[in-house]
Amino acid sequence: MIKQKKVIASVVVSMFVSIITTTVGFASTNSPNVTAKAAIVMDAATGKVLYSKNAEERKYPASTTKMMSLIVALEHGNLDDLVTTSANAASTEGSSLWLTQGESLKMIDLLYGIMLISGNDATVAVAEHISGSVENFAKLMTEKAHAIGAKDTHFANSSGLPDPNHYSTAHDLARIAAYGYKNPLFTQIVSTEHKVIPWPGKGFDRDLYNENKMLWFYEGGNGVKTGYTDVAGRCLVSGAKRNNVQLVAVVLDSETMWDDSKALLDFAFAQIKSEKMFEQGDILNSIKVLNGKSEVVRLIADTSISVPVTESDRDAFHTIVDAPSKMEAPIVKGQKLGTARVLYNNTEIATIDLVAEESVERKSFFGTLFTSAWSIFTFFIKNFA
Repeated sequence: MIKQKKVIASVVVSMFVSIITTTVGFASTNSPNVTAKAAIVMDAATGKVLYSKNAEERKYPASTTKMMSLIVALEHGNLDDLVTTSANAASTEGSSLWLTQGESLKMIDLLYGIMLISGNDATVAVAEHISGSVENFAKLMTEKAHAIGAKDTHFANSSGLPDPNHYSTAHDLARIAAYGYKNPLFTQIVSTEHKVIPWPGKGFDRDLYNENKMLWFYEGGNGVKTGYTDVAGRCLVSGAKRNNVQLVAVVLDSETMWDDSKALLDFAFAQIKSEKMFEQGDILNSIKVLNGKSEVVRLIADTSISVPVTESDRDAFHTIVDAPSKMEAPIVKGQKLGTARVLYNNTEIATIDLVAEESVERKSFFGTLFTSAWSIFTFFIKNFA
């Protein structure tokens, strides 16, 4: 367990994680042998790369593109909107949700159709609804990719169909997936195994089963997206979470994408462990209380924090506590009085609230008067007696 020093201070402080002398046993595993032309496995919280192969080379991402389509739709769309399918959307080639011109479905249902069975037609319908055209939507996708650090990515469409100006890298796709996992609805959608959505005009619903087999056969599998075109080959971005560690693996142009992904995730889980940085109730700071029956209130962690640690990066974590130096009474137990930000290599990866350990009542008028008088008296005795 990584231990965080318990600090009592009245100003904003920066606290570095104290490293315990006992070490956690990390497996010494040979690097995975993967058939993919490009591959990577990365910790989603910190961005730490645990293995890579040609991960910075530009490749066609095929339908793994749809991760960014989902992110942009979640951030720019209204999930309850009825989206009407245009002739252009209905005629989109490739994998399909079998939308017909004029058919209307809720945005949220289309997003499940996009991620579970890779509906290209649904991506066009969503793009046109949000941005007016696929081209404008693709610009939003590219802008978002660059904003989150996937700077060697350019999207020309919302589906992943081949285009010379539509490319990404294994590393960028891992970054996109990691960003997506910060959104609970993204995580919910990509980890859904089975979903029933309406099929207007039919006597039955659409029964959608996720094409990502990692959800079934890999322990902790919780996403993210398959992809295939002739020029891209078989592609898979897969996520798995065990013991509070969320990993993302990417294989592009792979002969055996399921086995490759399993090998990458197995290798990474053997190298990384979740360790407590501090527990709920740990004292992280204290502040002066003005006009209170107690002069100081201690600030405690409102929740526990664990971090993904490898053998080589324990000293990359530190915490910054932000809290006022003083506070006017009264103060209520559990009242938020500050925050603690956990950084990995100076990048914030988590934040928690710091709350008052105990209530502090305000002094009465006469108590305040007595304190003032006593301060004057002690000052006089100290300086003039």
